[in-house]
Amino acid sequence: MLKAVLNRMISSMERQWGYDASYLHDVNRASPASLIKFMVGSRAPSPRGAPPEALFAAQLAGVLAEDCGPCTQVGVDMAVAGGIDPQVVRGALAGDHAAMGETASLAFRFAQASLARDMAMADPLRDEIVRRWGEKALVAIGLSLVASRMYPTLKYALGHGRACSRVTVAGIAAPVAHLAKAA
Repeated sequence: MLKAVLNRMISSMERQWGYDASYLHDVNRASPASLIKFMVGSRAPSPRGAPPEALFAAQLAGVLAEDCGPCTQVGVDMAVAGGIDPQVVRGALAGDHAAMGETASLAFRFAQASLARDMAMADPLRDEIVRRWGEKALVAIGLSLVASRMYPTLKYALGHGRACSRVTVAGIAAPVAHLAKAA
């Protein structure tokens, strides 16, 4: 019964976002309880205190560190559907800090510095985040970064992470700086 309910949830998400989540079906087939724990543990934090553009930028930095298209695409689609300006999204994908805006740029640079373990860069950015938005925002941004990496990491671990794809924003192809560096 639980497997059937979870399969319907996954299938609904796949249809809504045009996303192949066969790896989640695999987890459900093996252990519905593990899938529930994973889904609960990977939930994005409440956006209280952190601007939506900052949370999106941190999430994008995280997913770009792990993925070459499909998870990035679903994150982009969710961001646009959630009200993030497509211009901010395009700027973040391209690594264009001016185009993504000051708010997104701060969180994006912080997330990238954190992922690179570059504390000389991350420390002043962290201080600026706390100064602007407070400790709750810092926690939300950090948890967003972590959560964004979980799905693509699991997808690759289960053998479903082989195909790279073009990313679009509001139906228009968008260059992705991360993908351009890999090519």
